[in-house]
Amino acid sequence: MLRSWKSKPLRYHAPVLVCLLAIIVLLLLPTGFEGALNYQEAERCTARVLSVDDSTIIDTGLVRSGEQRCQLEILDGVFAGQIVTGVNMLNGSLEQDKIFSPGDTAMVVVSHDGDAITNVTMSDHYRLGWEALLAAIFIVLLVAFAGPTGVRAILSFCLTILCLWKILVPLYLRGLNPIWAGLAVTLLLTILILALVYGFDRRCLSAVSGSFLGVLVACVLGVVFTDLFQIHGAVMENSESLLYSGYAHLNLTQIFMASIFIGAAGAVMDLSVDITSAVHEVVEKRPDLGWREAARSGMNVGRAAMGTMTTTLLFAYSGGYISLLMVFMAQGTPVDHILNYKYVAAEIIHTIIGSIGLVAVAPFTALCAGVFLAKGGRKLAPEALSQQGAEADRQPDPAP
Repeated sequence: MLRSWKSKPLRYHAPVLVCLLAIIVLLLLPTGFEGALNYQEAERCTARVLSVDDSTIIDTGLVRSGEQRCQLEILDGVFAGQIVTGVNMLNGSLEQDKIFSPGDTAMVVVSHDGDAITNVTMSDHYRLGWEALLAAIFIVLLVAFAGPTGVRAILSFCLTILCLWKILVPLYLRGLNPIWAGLAVTLLLTILILALVYGFDRRCLSAVSGSFLGVLVACVLGVVFTDLFQIHGAVMENSESLLYSGYAHLNLTQIFMASIFIGAAGAVMDLSVDITSAVHEVVEKRPDLGWREAARSGMNVGRAAMGTMTTTLLFAYSGGYISLLMVFMAQGTPVDHILNYKYVAAEIIHTIIGSIGLVAVAPFTALCAGVFLAKGGRKLAPEALSQQGAEADRQPDPAP
């Protein structure tokens, strides 16, 4: 493996160093919102549930309201080891409410006045341990099956999360134009992620060019059809809460527009890599191939891949709405009414415009790959000529 690593050119390994440096910088970079805590005089910690008191819970059919009182042992923080009573408020919502049992570990907010605890509110079940285990399984399997490529995939995964959390979200909260900010962050991630795949070479340039042109198509169509469909950005889940949290200046509709092309960017990059790699292989086997023929080969690959990629977007966007579709069917809602609902129209925009971006990326990437990778019918490189000569010498002479 070390010999293989040394045999690679520097431009192939440079993106790894760049991404590692970017990850370190992003980890240290403050968002500017660290002090925006709702509970300044509170301690956030974990606690073990020792016993529960459900006597004040009111059951009304499926709905439970009231409060659940729990005896807790605080596990960490300045109050570690203390036994306290925590309150779990029930709002009558199956989606938001949680019920604790003895032995559970809970996230709690401990309000205090100096060293005296005034109130303990139970936020939710503690899940970070299991989430860490799941992430570890993902990393181990990825590295075991993909080797060094899996390490690069993990780097791109971490870089994407940090860019969204440390750059894009703070820029949105500060009121920067969501579309321009989204395009800038998407372009940055596209360059770095595709560079991790190819290194800084012509294949990377080809895939980045095709990907970003497809993203631009999705961006323009997203802006146009969001206006035509008269969709307000508040259709996004929990987005309206921002307006009542001191961020009334935010343009939720533009944030929704940006989410359209950001959501499709991953699939767009995937398809551009498929086409670029295919064209590169063809050109390597046929160095005399012109750019038009190379681009035509890329288009053939794109046509084969587009059918499944568009379906992938459909599954990705509609998978979370199965329960809503079940409600529509159970209530006998007519299909034309379903399609006309604002939140359904919003998902139609996401799915169809994302698919159009995929359709557009195929010819763009094929054209860019043909131009950047093919030698355009120029004279064969000396090494290719010598290889062809050697192959000709090995051929047996024709029979007289």
